[in-house]
Amino acid sequence: ALSDAPLVATHSNVHAICGHSRNLTDWQLGAIRETGGMVGLNFATGFLREDGRMNADTSLDIMVRHIDSLLQALGEDGVGLGSDFDGAMIPAVIGDVAGLPKLIDALAARGFGRALIEKIAYRNWLNMLEKTIG
Repeated sequence: ALSDAPLVATHSNVHAICGHSRNLTDWQLGAIRETGGMVGLNFATGFLREDGRMNADTSLDIMVRHIDSLLQALGEDGVGLGSDFDGAMIPAVIGDVAGLPKLIDALAARGFGRALIEKIAYRNWLNMLEKTIG
């Protein structure tokens, strides 16, 4: 393993969906999984969209696709929300923290159960904090 401690990428997305150099490759995702780490989905549109454009009309669907892919790579304990509300171009459908229920509703509409949504929304971060800093 690269580390004895969990590797955590707090604001990252899937390179296979959006080829931005900041997004995580399959190899990087595997290394994070190997350490029991996690990834927080970045809401910045330029890191979400396949075309990499920073457009506010970015859909919730692309966010759910990234979450689906992260779940496949990391398992249900390895995915959280990273957001990035402090200056990044966020999808207009969310806008700010008050729009988070729209993403939660999109996950539920995709068939995610309540327990998994709670893990993604906050429980996985709480568990990671407990595991790393007590």
